[in-house]
Amino acid sequence: MPSYTVTVATGSQWFAGTDDYVYLTLQGTDGCSERHLLDKPFYNDFERGAVDSYDVTVEEDLGEIQLIKIEKRKYWYQDDWYLKYITVKTPVGDYLEFPCYRWITDDKEVVLRDGRAKLPRDDKTQILKQHRRKELESRQKMYRWKEWHPGFPLSIDAHSHSELPRDIQFDNEKGIDFILNYTKAMENLYVNRFMHMFQSSWSDFADFERIFVRISNTISEYVMQHWREDFMFGYQFLNGCNPVLIRRCTEIPKKLPVTMDMVECSLERNLTLEEEVKQGNIFIVDYELLDDVDANKTDPCTIQYLAAPICLLYKNLEKKIVPIAIQLGQKPGPDNPIFLPSDATYDWLLAKIWVRSSDFHIHQTVTHLLRTHLVSEVFSIAMFRQLPAVHPLFKLLVPHMRFTIAINTKAREQLICECGLFDKANATGGGGHVQMVQKAMKDLTYSSLCFPEDIKAKGMDSKEDIPYYYYRDDGIKVWEAIKSFAEDVIHIYYESDEVVCEDVELQAFVKDIYVYGMRGVKASGFPKVIRTRETLAEYLTVIMFTTSAQHAAVNFGQYDWCSWIPNAPPTMRCPPPTEKGTVTIEQIVESLPDRGRSCWHLGAVWALSQFQDKELFLGMYPDEHFVEKPVKEAMAKFRRNLDEIVNTITERNKNKKLPYYYLSPDRIPNSVASLMTFTCRDKYSSLGSVSKYRPSSTYAQFVSLLRPLGFVDSFFCFVGNEEDTLMEKFVEKV
Repeated sequence: MPSYTVTVATGSQWFAGTDDYVYLTLQGTDGCSERHLLDKPFYNDFERGAVDSYDVTVEEDLGEIQLIKIEKRKYWYQDDWYLKYITVKTPVGDYLEFPCYRWITDDKEVVLRDGRAKLPRDDKTQILKQHRRKELESRQKMYRWKEWHPGFPLSIDAHSHSELPRDIQFDNEKGIDFILNYTKAMENLYVNRFMHMFQSSWSDFADFERIFVRISNTISEYVMQHWREDFMFGYQFLNGCNPVLIRRCTEIPKKLPVTMDMVECSLERNLTLEEEVKQGNIFIVDYELLDDVDANKTDPCTIQYLAAPICLLYKNLEKKIVPIAIQLGQKPGPDNPIFLPSDATYDWLLAKIWVRSSDFHIHQTVTHLLRTHLVSEVFSIAMFRQLPAVHPLFKLLVPHMRFTIAINTKAREQLICECGLFDKANATGGGGHVQMVQKAMKDLTYSSLCFPEDIKAKGMDSKEDIPYYYYRDDGIKVWEAIKSFAEDVIHIYYESDEVVCEDVELQAFVKDIYVYGMRGVKASGFPKVIRTRETLAEYLTVIMFTTSAQHAAVNFGQYDWCSWIPNAPPTMRCPPPTEKGTVTIEQIVESLPDRGRSCWHLGAVWALSQFQDKELFLGMYPDEHFVEKPVKEAMAKFRRNLDEIVNTITERNKNKKLPYYYLSPDRIPNSVASLMTFTCRDKYSSLGSVSKYRPSSTYAQFVSLLRPLGFVDSFFCFVGNEEDTLMEKFVEKV
């Protein structure tokens, strides 16, 4: 009788193993096998990280294996199982791979196809067409669109992380608890003693060092030392954590009535201001979006303020960008003066601080939240709804959607919700951040997500004119590498433009993004349909770049640039000055965040700037969704291109006081779901049997199991720590 060798790989994450009964059925072109229990006598099957093999004997040859069905049935208690993949060795010696990479929960079953990617047109048999259709029907019931706030991109229909489909939940929900993370961050930074000191002002700038000195690093320390200087102020518009707002000024706006007399002493080329504009030496950053946004009123003891400044900048003879004029409101008038470098020292310094505070708000809510997280969630939901696991574009995109929906749901649950953590320290909390997203949607266009096109539209594309714009230089390199990879994959599966047009699943994916994500707004420029391979390559590059590189560029520099509070105040406690010559150092310190808000801000930017434990960076694809050799060769080529970029960036950064590395591919996670997590480290991965001693796979029950051993109170598993106290003591007790 024919015999098949079936190999089953269980995931290596915590609680991936199972004690439940597992059954397998093989379905081929010539018949279907009996339901086989996968079990070895006197052996613990399906342990965490295990790869187990079984012989499955059938009555007669099944022909070409098309599907395999895996059923899990309860043994003692419901025991979730993470199945990585199954391989089948046929009687004639052929090997078939069946990727899964998902959780099997309760008494559920999954039906898997072999790992070869297929377009809808490739499926010829009814059984494969039916499997494809059923998978999407099931997914569309689980992944439903919902409006969180009017005018927002639609998000997942789930009120909490626990309501999400198991496959997209974090492996350890407690590890991504924002409240726990921020609190532990403040403990780890030795600032928790200040965290409840709201309304308590700092004494002076030096006093801020009390929460800074122990946690300084190369860039943040340099910022602390040079933050008052104009070159540092200008440099951040190019290479700080919000390098997306600056644009070349082609005409001085009427709402900023700057005259030649005001700025003459700042211009170095013996040209008039108008001539400097014509030569392309003047740049502008306008925070108009913040105009009329309500400031945070959640704390009646502290009045908080916002401003909507306009900042004019100049490229000097050294080709460095420096500020030459700042107006703190949108409407010119006698109570809205234009501040200049020639003004009194504290007048000019406070004006720059207001710009930095406004920049922080735009960065957090628009650049970071809207234009990476919320947009990535749109891509992710549409992918799960419209692309089956066998589709080549699902296999290409799924690494870039890892935990995206989960982290956004957790943020809506704890961070940006009403009375959430965002309200604690930010002047745009309490609803202002919602207004900002609603206003910013009009500028969320497809072309603005096309990196080279956006850079060019802002007049920032010339390397000769603007030589120190490393965000642009590195971003274009990464964009081109991603686009080349997307083109290689597209040409493997789409032999012509006609095949692109005929792919109904692709077109449904694109339509979902336009209709639900972009709310069907024609002005967004998002395509409703894709007709060519060239357009598809750009579209996929937008998705992959936004979820990986763009997020990395605006996320991981937050501690570097925002940890020195005066350089990025999350709130201001005094209104913007309405006249010159009155600002004192005491007024500036009183305007800056109090001790409590400073500490919450510091904990936030530190936590947000950390990589996940076991982070997967660009080009790393440990889950082998693709099995075909041509795609694996394309992946290898992609990694080589990324390695070249890493080497180029590393060489450029040598001996730089301000190295720029946020877009180095070895520091770009595949997805937006990067946050400090409190998890047990893989140094204990040999403890596979730990999962067998738990009453269930939930964190709470695991803790309840450990509590009688007397060490749960020592649960401080910090990412970056050398030791995990919980697991150390667990090993000792066992």
